[in-house]
Amino acid sequence: MSGPLVTLSGSPGSPYTRKMLAVLRYRRIGYRFLQSASPAAAALPQPRVRLLPTFYLPNAEGVLEAVTDSTPLIRRLEGEHRGRSLIPADPALAFIDELVEDYADEWLTKAMFHYRWNYDADIAQAAEILPCWSGLTIPDEVLAQRGETFSRRQIDRLGVVGSNPATGGLIEESYRRFLTAFEAHLKVLPQVLGARPGAGDFALFGQLSQLAQFDPTPMRLTLDVAPRVFAWTSLMEDASGLEPGEADWIDLSAPPPTLGPLLAEMGRVYVPVMLANARAVAEGLSQVETEIDGQAWRQAPFPYQAKCLGWLRQSWAALPPESRATAADVLEDAGFTQLLS
Repeated sequence: MSGPLVTLSGSPGSPYTRKMLAVLRYRRIGYRFLQSASPAAAALPQPRVRLLPTFYLPNAEGVLEAVTDSTPLIRRLEGEHRGRSLIPADPALAFIDELVEDYADEWLTKAMFHYRWNYDADIAQAAEILPCWSGLTIPDEVLAQRGETFSRRQIDRLGVVGSNPATGGLIEESYRRFLTAFEAHLKVLPQVLGARPGAGDFALFGQLSQLAQFDPTPMRLTLDVAPRVFAWTSLMEDASGLEPGEADWIDLSAPPPTLGPLLAEMGRVYVPVMLANARAVAEGLSQVETEIDGQAWRQAPFPYQAKCLGWLRQSWAALPPESRATAADVLEDAGFTQLLS
């Protein structure tokens, strides 16, 4: 590691914090990590919208600013730090990696939020532990009050991420199917797109750092259904010892047989919700409505996810024609065609 340290703040209970810390470790980028509630973090520039993690990076004028979106942060780090890239050189493969990252960030997070704030045991653990990460020496009564306040606020936000009595079963069924498909894939390859991790792997890891290894209800399910996924999550925390090579990416002309089912599970749930959300945002509707497996899905519109879909379509349009054709061969059977048109 060389050069100045990258400074960021966050919390162990944030899947995006864990995602980005793992990225920094894997890429061997020196960093300084601040707890989000620390005085040191409070003294730094604050983002317009408080999200975790927050990076403190110079803008074009050299002025330090707060930056929070993990996906563009990964691309910025790619430009500023050489070696151990997360982005495949093959444009078609890079696009599939981008899709996997967005699935994890925008769909799998629904499962994380649902399980944490829907079950009594998970709520109780989160309410007890999360405030401790803001300060271990805080008096018990203050921690309890903070846990109650934070829990109530998060429970009230369940509808924003799409968890409600009508959708809860769909979210849980989707998580179980994802575990089954990823478990099968890990019998063949150690990462989604080969023997080295892409941005999509770290996005999956971020959500699984909570689902598989913190919140009790999905952790128990993960151990029962997918022990390899549990073990993979532990290994991804610090992958700085991997020595990746360009030959470690898969060849899309002969993809492993387990990749298609994994992508198909992603397309099965993520595609219809992203399309319906974008339509609701564009038309100014108050409700997102669609169907998954013949069951109704309803939630409040989420403008940021409409932006995510727009960025994915821009990336798709920017692909060279031959790369787009190669990616389409892999993605068509997984149900992604409509998302990208």
